Amino acid sequence: MFKSIVLPVAAMGVIASACADEGQWQPHQLPQLKSELKRIGITIPAEKLADLSKHPMSAIVSLGGCSASFVSPDGLVVTNHHCAYGAIQRNATPEHNYIVNGFLARTRAEELPGGPNSLVYVTEKVENVTDRVLKGLAPNLSGKERHEQVASRIKALVAECESDKAYRCSVPAFHRGGEYYRIKQLMIRDVRLVYAPADAVGNFGGDIDNYEFPRQAGDFSFLRAYVGKDGRPADPSPDNVPYKSKDFLVVSAEGLKNGDPILLAGYPGRTSRYKLPSEIRFARDVDYPAKVASITADLSVISAATMGNPNYDVRYASVAKSLNNVLKKTQGLLDGFARKDIAAIKDVQDAEFRAWQQQHGSGAKTLLADLDAAIGADMAGSQQEAAWLEATHSDLLKSARTLYRLALERQKPDAQREGGYQERDLSFIKARLSRLEQSFVPSVDQARWQAALNRYAKIDARAHPQGLDALLPKQDAIGAMYKATELADTGKRLAWIGKDPDAFRKSGDPFIQLAVRLHDTGMALENHRKEVDGNLERVIPQYMEAVIAWKTSQGKPVYPDANSTLRVTYGTVAPYSPRDGLVKGPFTTVQGIVEKATDKEPFNAPSKLLQAIREKRYGQFKDPVLGTVPVNFLSSADTTGGNSGSAVMNKRGELVGLNFDSTYESITKDWYFDPVITRAIHVDIRYMLWVMKEVDHADNLLKEMTIKYPKH
Repeated sequence: MFKSIVLPVAAMGVIASACADEGQWQPHQLPQLKSELKRIGITIPAEKLADLSKHPMSAIVSLGGCSASFVSPDGLVVTNHHCAYGAIQRNATPEHNYIVNGFLARTRAEELPGGPNSLVYVTEKVENVTDRVLKGLAPNLSGKERHEQVASRIKALVAECESDKAYRCSVPAFHRGGEYYRIKQLMIRDVRLVYAPADAVGNFGGDIDNYEFPRQAGDFSFLRAYVGKDGRPADPSPDNVPYKSKDFLVVSAEGLKNGDPILLAGYPGRTSRYKLPSEIRFARDVDYPAKVASITADLSVISAATMGNPNYDVRYASVAKSLNNVLKKTQGLLDGFARKDIAAIKDVQDAEFRAWQQQHGSGAKTLLADLDAAIGADMAGSQQEAAWLEATHSDLLKSARTLYRLALERQKPDAQREGGYQERDLSFIKARLSRLEQSFVPSVDQARWQAALNRYAKIDARAHPQGLDALLPKQDAIGAMYKATELADTGKRLAWIGKDPDAFRKSGDPFIQLAVRLHDTGMALENHRKEVDGNLERVIPQYMEAVIAWKTSQGKPVYPDANSTLRVTYGTVAPYSPRDGLVKGPFTTVQGIVEKATDKEPFNAPSKLLQAIREKRYGQFKDPVLGTVPVNFLSSADTTGGNSGSAVMNKRGELVGLNFDSTYESITKDWYFDPVITRAIHVDIRYMLWVMKEVDHADNLLKEMTIKYPKH
């Protein structure tokens, strides 16, 4: 088993002080960081932070891709504006454009449905199930056999946990497959939009300012979780009542100053801190450049296809926003790799590790050779998968393929179905197929697919999945496919759920026909991926166990890569210097909004907000040092994607801000944490409260929250 992860407290003390703010820690690890938390000024007992049933961790929730927190006993949830964007867009129309104008429900009755994709997950239990996942696996299994045995054990653990249908359970891997924890979450599925400021507040600066600092974005929104009258999760219904959250965060308007400690809790998505130099070079030289080129081209197609049609523009607003964010992050990673040769840094570390491993390591002598072979197969498979994604880049085709795969999987007993196609997944599939209605136009989808097929044709033929080229439609046939299909109609699309595979094979719908033809090729790719992943899952944990032993011997941090599970990070409010002679932060203020404001997007600040600034109606939210209202601030906390909406708390665990971004220079922290340059960007709670009071008059919400105001 993976014994070396559980470190003695003394060793953890050495580790923590070696690199103050690095680490996305599992809550149960925090008592081992007690001295470090105390050193930076955190006053909440570490044992309390480790307890998911106690404040403040019991108030931290996931939205399934973003983080959030309860801020009232009546299920009021605060998160980022961009995390609630799907719910805002869903309710927006040309007549009631809540994206442009914002939205405020002054009563509970006015709150709007967030839609089937809006969910709140409350983590209630985390348990180590490593033995039940890994114990007794035969050493001579093929990669695919091993992967499928592990997957089968995980499905059994999930089914056991989900005997109560109010819960959603998962068993993610930690330390690249060395440990497994079962996460039990209450899944609330009636989530409503309560308040979102205008896009010109929530997204001030837009894509121009994305990942930049100084920044003045009011990236916040409020949702509310509803349940049945029995207090249990229920389908959306007018009869539902607000969820009585066990705990909620007190809001502190007292503010922070440079050097103050902060805690940050949320659900970071993915990091790659323990990847090898070869994996970094593949990302830098092959994967990321291809991704940047593809997304850039796709955005250009969307822009041209939606131009001049406001309805099309609204439908693709969320798609374009998401793509732009991924594009800027990926380009930032490339720029970061160019600025600092992380692969070369990792080369030195890797050479040191391999030398140490030869001297101190135990286990298979072929470990490092097996590791290099498995990673090589992974990279080759990734290129074929990227080519497949280009060739099938159509929302209608994805829908058809999902429906046909579901029909095939439903022929099997539920426990034997592929993950993602079990009965527990049906509501998510329906939600995705329904959601298409808000973000789809046939002519735009057609233009995107045709352009992607052109890009696919230019990819080196050696990276084309075997047999795929002969199955793809000719460019001149695609227009007729969109004219003949009925899948663009939501009702007819959903009607395919429950039909047997034979109905698909007999269908005359061109997208269904293509999905059937592509299935075997897609499955060959999927089975190859299972073989690759199974081999990785066999060798990487052995490697990670050795790396952890090596790092422990040096007093360096040992925490798992982010994997969308609840983590706590900490740091201090701090400026940084991106280059010689330039210091940024740690605060921006409302004066920066006036300086940047124009009448054009993305700097078209609302006139009522500008007026409040010019009249200096700062009230209780004026910072005594800055002499005005702070908007955004920087901290040294260790964050990544998925931390959007994470609660930023002061030393007492009170809410003082929301995480929403990182500086451009920090983007490479997903691969390598550089404490000198890495900074997270947060919206200051004082700006949020000020906008609510002075600009949007959200007095009902200010009254609902528990707010501690400054004494000055």
